[in-house]
Amino acid sequence: MNPTAHNFLLIAKARERAQLQDLLQIGQLTGRIAKLAHMLQRERGASNIWLCSGGRQFGEVRLDYAQEVDQQIACFQQSLLQPDYLPGSGLVASLACALYSLEQLAALRERIASRQIDPVEAMEQFNTTLRHLLCIVPQTSSAVDEPGVARALATLFSFMQGKELAGQERAIGALGFTRGEFDEALRQQLVDRIDGQQHCFETFYSMADEPLRERYRSCAEPCREMEQLRRQACTRLNRAEDASALVSRWFTLLTARIDALRDIEETLIHNVLAQAQRALGQALNEPDASDDEMANLIAGAKEARPGDHYLDRHLLVLVRQQAQQLESMARRLASLETTLADRKVIEKAKGLLIRHQGYSEEQAWQALRKMAMNQNKRMVEVAGAMVAVADIWTLPPKE
Repeated sequence: MNPTAHNFLLIAKARERAQLQDLLQIGQLTGRIAKLAHMLQRERGASNIWLCSGGRQFGEVRLDYAQEVDQQIACFQQSLLQPDYLPGSGLVASLACALYSLEQLAALRERIASRQIDPVEAMEQFNTTLRHLLCIVPQTSSAVDEPGVARALATLFSFMQGKELAGQERAIGALGFTRGEFDEALRQQLVDRIDGQQHCFETFYSMADEPLRERYRSCAEPCREMEQLRRQACTRLNRAEDASALVSRWFTLLTARIDALRDIEETLIHNVLAQAQRALGQALNEPDASDDEMANLIAGAKEARPGDHYLDRHLLVLVRQQAQQLESMARRLASLETTLADRKVIEKAKGLLIRHQGYSEEQAWQALRKMAMNQNKRMVEVAGAMVAVADIWTLPPKE
């Protein structure tokens, strides 16, 4: 039997339906990854406090979190017993890296329990495992042609990345508050995580619907006390303060926020599955094209129903994907240019402080950072205002 256009159209429809079935399983896998990542984030923070406190704090909490992580690992492994639905070698390779990292978790815990590992090294090993887990999610996009599902996945991934950076902020802050000091390297790590998660959540915010935005505003934005602790960590830390009380308050506040983020994350996962279910329902209910309808599609007849333009619909999807890629490249280039411009402005402001106040480069950076936090502005905004009035700027004497 010779191949015909009609036969290939039927094959394309069948493959679309099979792909959407696979996508439902991928959505469920994403849910497993999100739950596992959430518990790993908790274990990471508790392990930091345990190590920094010399084994005096969060001992039982750490063990409880480890047990919950193991339960989620078992669920994650169960979802991979029949991997036929997984598309592409990239996704499978990401899964292999994630599974290998999880296999190293027992050895890491032994070193933590015996306090034979530096807190920073332990944190980095947890970060690596989480990074491999979270890299799985964007790899699933190779299985997605349906625009609604692709958007839901992009929204979810941006949010998961922001939540992971919030988890890293909790771990870094716990480390510094437990030590009783934030050195320059640790302080910069904290600032990077704060700035990075803001970018991720802004991306989520631009794609989410208004009810989800309102939920984020009402229960997942950093609270006033958390902002105060951030400023304290990024400017100065009074060693006379009770480190135990500070770290406990920090961990409690950030855990409450991350748990609120987790609730929103669950809704985003549900949205991915709902979009996939909706697309699958439409594909299953769509009638197979007749010969006449196939002729209309090829001829581009005006009277053909929009739902019958199967080939055109897929061409539109490809166009949208190309447009999204170009837009993404433009955004990355604009972001790079903005970052370079911002750095120039900050360097000019630092130069003013060094010349007029006799500050060192470190003191100038700290002064700008403190002014930005006190005014609740970005550092580049404070630096820009300083540079704008440089000609008439008279600074008070250095204290």
